[in-house]
Amino acid sequence: MKVLILGGFLGSGKTSALIQLARYIARDAKPDDKNPKVVILENEIGEVGVDDKVLASGGYKVDSLFQGCACCTMSGEVAMNVMTIRNDLNPEWLVIEATGVAYPEKIKESIQAIPDIEIRLTALTDAKRWKRLLIPMQNLIRDQLHGAETILVNKIDLVDEEMLNFVEDSVRGFNPDAQIFKITTTQEVDVNVWKAVLGEE
Repeated sequence: MKVLILGGFLGSGKTSALIQLARYIARDAKPDDKNPKVVILENEIGEVGVDDKVLASGGYKVDSLFQGCACCTMSGEVAMNVMTIRNDLNPEWLVIEATGVAYPEKIKESIQAIPDIEIRLTALTDAKRWKRLLIPMQNLIRDQLHGAETILVNKIDLVDEEMLNFVEDSVRGFNPDAQIFKITTTQEVDVNVWKAVLGEE
């Protein structure tokens, strides 16, 4: 099972990006597929709505968002949740939507000992609020971006070119090794972005 940890501040557009990404992963799902292509694991304050179906063996809420995609809400230790999903649902991808104040690399550390999983980190940033958050949230921003293979600069349609260049340079200062993509989740994101996020190219 492959695991993608998606981090970013509240309001940065994580959920919108997440749904687009999940649709990309599940694009070739078939109605008779035994296991979902992708499972989204959201924290208790996530924005994706789920209903009250309970998967009896795991004790967690689960709902099918669309063909090939399921959404789970769980509480407690992340590693136990990940193992439960692997054992019960065994998706091709598990996407963990971190809270806006979580450190994605800490989540990675808590699950990396689980056998037979591969882990990737992606962070979402908000171009419109970047300058306003940069000073008071500098330590949190650094920790959210640290270790990410890809960083998505979102809401580029809401800033001018000068600001966008500033944001990109600033992001590179926090994580010079990451691939950086400029997107707006109010439109369809280029599939090449999702390929990079998933390590497909």
